[in-house]
Amino acid sequence: MNALLNNLGFLSRSIVVGLALAFLVVWLRPGLLPALRASATPHTTQTAVDQSTVTVPDNGQYVRSYADAVNRSAPAVVSIYTNTVVPASVPGVTNSLFQSFLSRRLPARNRRGLGSGLIVRADGYILTSNHVIDHVDDIQLALADGRVFQPQVIGSDPDTDLAVLKIDASDLPVAPLANGNPLKVGDVVLAIGNAYGLNNTVTMGIVSAKGRSDLNLSPLEDFIQTDAAINAGNSGGALINADGNVVGINSSMLHQSLGAQGIGFAIPIEIASDVMQQIIDYGSVRRGWLGASFSDSISLERASNGSVRGAHVDEVLVRSPAWEAGLRAGDILLNWGSTAVSNSNQLNLMVATTQPNSTVEVEIQRGGQSFVTAVDVIQQPPLSLLQFYSNGPAPGPMAGSGNRS
Repeated sequence: MNALLNNLGFLSRSIVVGLALAFLVVWLRPGLLPALRASATPHTTQTAVDQSTVTVPDNGQYVRSYADAVNRSAPAVVSIYTNTVVPASVPGVTNSLFQSFLSRRLPARNRRGLGSGLIVRADGYILTSNHVIDHVDDIQLALADGRVFQPQVIGSDPDTDLAVLKIDASDLPVAPLANGNPLKVGDVVLAIGNAYGLNNTVTMGIVSAKGRSDLNLSPLEDFIQTDAAINAGNSGGALINADGNVVGINSSMLHQSLGAQGIGFAIPIEIASDVMQQIIDYGSVRRGWLGASFSDSISLERASNGSVRGAHVDEVLVRSPAWEAGLRAGDILLNWGSTAVSNSNQLNLMVATTQPNSTVEVEIQRGGQSFVTAVDVIQQPPLSLLQFYSNGPAPGPMAGSGNRS
């Protein structure tokens, strides 16, 4: 028994002495402490993936820095400053004659605006939001390297809220555009822009949803929704993925006055690129037109039999391509070419992006029966020519019978 007690006493004394010696070493040589800590951390490896650095511990988890991704696109994001001369007005004067008389004797004021843009071609073409430069008197554009230009407005497309500018400059950074890899809900994205005049501000979030519409932000809507902060001045800037490739053009946000937090929208780069190319080639965007309006109305009959996809035909203009193809109010348009129609917004977007003078086969449902007909898509006519089309009686008893198969 005495031997056991002696052994325990010796062991206790050894532990105490060891701890005391360790404390003394650390106190005398504190520089050894980081090395001791490092030896206790999990082993990590550094590997380059898609030009971004990833730290991968042994447990398979990783922490990623987005510095390389930002550096790929941020130099091509420009800051836009606008100025508009606003005539003076006299509060409380409702008579337009007196208002005009008085305002001419008061100094006009300058209304200043902020926005962003994205250099997408080395020859100086820049994408931005139409609402940033619409109806302004002066546009100044500042590059990330400090150069300032007064750009030329090449054209705009209010339907998608996009515009194209151009500057004459050399050695321009060009943003890499995402190609091939489809954007998915949950992907990490970063918004870059001139937020509140703070140029090249970067915010991070994820893709919250795709294909957002019915927001009343523009006539044609197919937005990427993100919780990456898009503030005033971000419009026209870049939404990039984790690899630094541009996936969208920042457009707008739901205002906090509505109680919204972290709900912003961007235009997919595929749509923006097509609009830009058409503006460069033709000076405007050539859009397909049918002469019919659609909605997502669902009848009790359609709901009961499970046929809820497609777009409901609300109205068809006489003499229009839709009328000539045999479409009538009350029909359900099920397929546009080889693509199944899910809702009216999707259909409107497909029609608008179809090149004029194209022929598309569509599947129609009427009274429980389906048929296929060919519709000739034409260039969207100006408002002044829409009077040619009407909702009056058909020009002949057989008009609008269409080609059915």
